Amino acid sequence: MKQIIELLNEPLILVFVILFLGSWLGQIKIKGLSLGAAGVLLVAMVFGHFGYEVSPIIQNLGLSLFIVAIGLQAGPSFFRMMRSKGMIFGIISLLIVTISVVTTVIVAKAFHISPALSVGLMTGALTSTPGLAAALQATGDPLASVGYGIAYPFGVLAVVLFVQLLPRITRIDLKKDLKAAKDPIKTDQSPEMIKVVVTNPQFHKKTLHELAFSKKSIVISRIIRNGQTMIALSDSVILLGDKLVAVGVQPNLNSFSREVGEKIDLDLENPDNIKLRKITVEADEMVGKSLKELNLRQAYGATVTRIVRNGIEIRQNPNMPLIRGDVLTVVSTEDRLKEIEKLFSKKKLTVTNVHIFSISTILLIGILVGTIPIKLPGFGTITLGVAGGPLFVALIIGHFGRLGPIHVRYYGPANQVIQELGLVLFLAGAGTTAGQGLIDVIQTEGLKLVFAGTLITIIPIVLGYLISKKVFKLSVVHSLGALSGGMTSTPALGALNQLIDSEDPAIAYAAAYPFALIFVAVASQLIVFFI
Repeated sequence: MKQIIELLNEPLILVFVILFLGSWLGQIKIKGLSLGAAGVLLVAMVFGHFGYEVSPIIQNLGLSLFIVAIGLQAGPSFFRMMRSKGMIFGIISLLIVTISVVTTVIVAKAFHISPALSVGLMTGALTSTPGLAAALQATGDPLASVGYGIAYPFGVLAVVLFVQLLPRITRIDLKKDLKAAKDPIKTDQSPEMIKVVVTNPQFHKKTLHELAFSKKSIVISRIIRNGQTMIALSDSVILLGDKLVAVGVQPNLNSFSREVGEKIDLDLENPDNIKLRKITVEADEMVGKSLKELNLRQAYGATVTRIVRNGIEIRQNPNMPLIRGDVLTVVSTEDRLKEIEKLFSKKKLTVTNVHIFSISTILLIGILVGTIPIKLPGFGTITLGVAGGPLFVALIIGHFGRLGPIHVRYYGPANQVIQELGLVLFLAGAGTTAGQGLIDVIQTEGLKLVFAGTLITIIPIVLGYLISKKVFKLSVVHSLGALSGGMTSTPALGALNQLIDSEDPAIAYAAAYPFALIFVAVASQLIVFFI
């Protein structure tokens, strides 16, 4: 036993013992739920209670790496979403975080909870580790980690239960509600689908390539002839009487239907040999290439009819470069669709080439920016710190993808490695520091903190959902997806995906999540002025 204690006094051994036990605890699943990285925090608290402490340098290094990875992940969509209709999800995220802040301030004053514990409870209720990092920087008090650890488990469980139970209690048909409610994905530039019968003799026996409909931003996905449905390819020949399924923006479709023939109503059923599938762009080799370069029609006999980017359905342009996360609607046969899925999916053996120069430069600039004092009239002076500075810089560079010699757009698996490594190192340090006062806090304020954390979790969940549904008139699916993103709850998204076979929950989540990450980090620094 004495030898084990002596080994734990070795800093590196202590760190990796905590990471080993914490990651093992985080992988244990009970009815599909697990602690994840929070397992490292809980184990670190136990070690901290017995007097062990991870070096602050390791904690700050982990924090900086984690925050930079978060900024690079959110950057490409954060600013773009602010210029689109997807901003509706940003507003929902802002309102959820604002409700959390107001609830936290009221609860803190009503129960006489210290500022550090209160902010920790809020970040735990929102399951936001970047928020915890900002809270520790703002308060300088390790008790923030204690509050986070107390509120986090219920924060995860509450959103998952709400998502699962609400549709059952209200007995809502999610698919019908999704069709009937306002669709935030669609804009004035969103593509529509029409069916046109060919009556113009000029189109008789002409190929799609000859007619060049794509130049008019019209995509012909299927040709129906004598009751038989065919995939429309570049060399497909059009005959009089053919029925064409066309996708494009409304003005172009109207012009197209007048030129080709006349619009018709037709119940479109895909035969067994033709499938329609949503495929996400993930492979590094596909990022930056256009549909024209990929030439899927000629190479795979497939047609891309729609593209959803950052939660918004966009107008298709053959020369538009694809970005990671684009969701393509592809029409083809089952075998060809499987080939295309492999083409766009991540390669399992892809090298995670971390560009050390870029990461180091972002960290250096970010930490320097974090030291700049910012005066808030009436409140005093704050700094962005080791958390806020790198996050701000990473967001900007992540948005542009490249600034001079700094380039980050190719990060895929590499970004995930940086994020997870930084997170567990940060939690190991924060946990051991917080663990030194853990038992005293639980003994004196345990039940009160649990009750406070429950309120800070439940009130934003209920009000956030009602705002999405009643104020913004979103469907239940989009409302719950936005709520999951606003509460930064990935497990809740997983539960929602099990309720309906649709990409809509993921789109709403992905649109709300980046905003929530930033808003919680900012709110965690500002809330200390009000408690």
